[in-house]
Amino acid sequence: MDLITLLPFIVLIGAMFLMTRSAKKKQAAAAQMRNDMQPGTGVRTIGGMYATVKEVHDDTVLLEVAPGVHAVYAKNAIGAVLDDAEYNRIVHGDDPELDTDGTVVPDDASSLTGDGDAEVAKIDLGKDGAADDAEKTEDATAKDVRATEDVKDAKGEGKTDGDADSK
Repeated sequence: MDLITLLPFIVLIGAMFLMTRSAKKKQAAAAQMRNDMQPGTGVRTIGGMYATVKEVHDDTVLLEVAPGVHAVYAKNAIGAVLDDAEYNRIVHGDDPELDTDGTVVPDDASSLTGDGDAEVAKIDLGKDGAADDAEKTEDATAKDVRATEDVKDAKGEGKTDGDADSK
């Protein structure tokens, strides 16, 4: 046989060897991480639940999933052992980077104008005050006329020739 004919088989076998080697390294690192667990550390299970390790046994761990709530899990069910800072950030929402030194952010845009204590001037949209009052008077008169007509209709008054009631 020729070397060129064997080359694809050699490359294929080499690739399979490299893939299984890296998978074995990952499995060994995961097993080492699970064996190094100590009571009091935070963990994430493969199902995504965060808990605190209470006891470590040969094949199982006792986890506290909530204050006073304990559950027994297989060691293989532990997906990651978290350091204290990451566990507190995820579970308790503690994030030291987001802590502020008492800075208060206002709810409005007054801080953007430069002088937050200044009186905000009302914006004139071009309406005349007298025209505004006239519109209000016309609206009120129209409402009164409609209300009077509704009362007359309810009492049966104000009917014209073709509007006789049939009883």
